[in-house]
Amino acid sequence: MSKLFVRSTVAAAALVAMAGQALAADILLEERIARQEESRILTSPIAGIQNRFWFDYLGNVVEAQEELASDLNRASDLEDLRDAWEEYAHELRDEREDYIEEMAERGYRHFTITVD
Repeated sequence: MSKLFVRSTVAAAALVAMAGQALAADILLEERIARQEESRILTSPIAGIQNRFWFDYLGNVVEAQEELASDLNRASDLEDLRDAWEEYAHELRDEREDYIEEMAERGYRHFTITVD
């Protein structure tokens, strides 16, 4: 075996490994964003009021989780995986914002306190 062949084979293997790491990093980015949205899922109703908006919100969160599981099972490539996680994050954010807006229209505010 020539030294050139060995060097080119090693270089090709290194490129494949770097590409794999880059793809994994991309997947992790969309998943990380979705996981951040998951951490913002409301666990109790605003002002303690369990109304149709609260139950709709809970049902929509469960539906988004089920859809994510289905999309991940059907994913056939990297783009499908990225799309699934991105859509999931978007749905969680939209559902939370819609619920908060509905309650605000009725005079109930949602406050988030963060400590740095």
